[in-house]
Amino acid sequence: MNIIRFLKDWTLPVAIALGATVYLLFYYVPQLDGLGNRLGPVIDVIFPVTVFLTLLATFCKVDFHQMRPHRWHIGVLAAQVLLVVSNLGIIFLVGDDLDQQLIWQGVLTCTIAPSASAAPVVTGKLGGNINTMTTFTVISALASALMIPLVFPPLTSTVHLTFFETFLIILQKVSMVLLLPLVLGWLMQHYVKAVCRRIASMPNLSFYLWGVSLTIVAGVTVKNILHSNAPLWLLTAIAALSFVVCFVQFGIGRAIGRHLGEEICSGQALFQKNTSLAIWVAYLYLHPVASVGAGCYVLWQNIINSAELWHYRRTHPTP
Repeated sequence: MNIIRFLKDWTLPVAIALGATVYLLFYYVPQLDGLGNRLGPVIDVIFPVTVFLTLLATFCKVDFHQMRPHRWHIGVLAAQVLLVVSNLGIIFLVGDDLDQQLIWQGVLTCTIAPSASAAPVVTGKLGGNINTMTTFTVISALASALMIPLVFPPLTSTVHLTFFETFLIILQKVSMVLLLPLVLGWLMQHYVKAVCRRIASMPNLSFYLWGVSLTIVAGVTVKNILHSNAPLWLLTAIAALSFVVCFVQFGIGRAIGRHLGEEICSGQALFQKNTSLAIWVAYLYLHPVASVGAGCYVLWQNIINSAELWHYRRTHPTP
């Protein structure tokens, strides 16, 4: 029972440790190469399915009548734009210094990415409003789809996609993991009510499904770091700065929420990022090393999530 309680209380760090350990095991034990090659395609299928089910379970509990814009949405979006503009200013200031370019481009992927699709899951666990958080997740996806085609093309000369092409690609990627389960959740609430009520009656289902997804993400992150050809000091610098940016965005988001309402939602909205999309953007427009920033960011944001959940359990003990 103590082990089960520990796993329930520390789902996110356990998921990170498990994913990293399993990948390292396959990486350093040659005898597992055959099994790893067979499991690779399976993992590629499991990950989007678990993300989809995570969000579907969450959206079965959303009150769609309460999904409307809130003033904190404007504050968080304004803060994100200011962070992106500041980040771009630094990139242009460092000029032709390739190492500095890579470091700050890695940070840029972490600031410009939309709010994580799973942000409503953690928000719900923290006692926040999943209705307004879900609304912002959709708004954030659209905002990033507009910003990314504007910001990244000037930083590269190797990708020749129009603004509209990039915008549609990003919308397609976001729609499959966000809008589709959102629409399906609405349909289930109206036409498959018994099943929807059954799913909603399991409050931790979406959180544990997200734990499965995080295990895979942690393994992929370790893979990207190990297969990077960048020097250790550069990887360390990118990882350290991505942690600073993660903490800064968390603090700014919380501060905005204290002034404009819904502190929990605002904090999660600004700092919890869709790192899968950020990594894709880094590979498409930038040097692959820049993707390490977003890869490390997913670890930092879930460490902060774990600390938040620990504090919430202490201040809101279950009967």
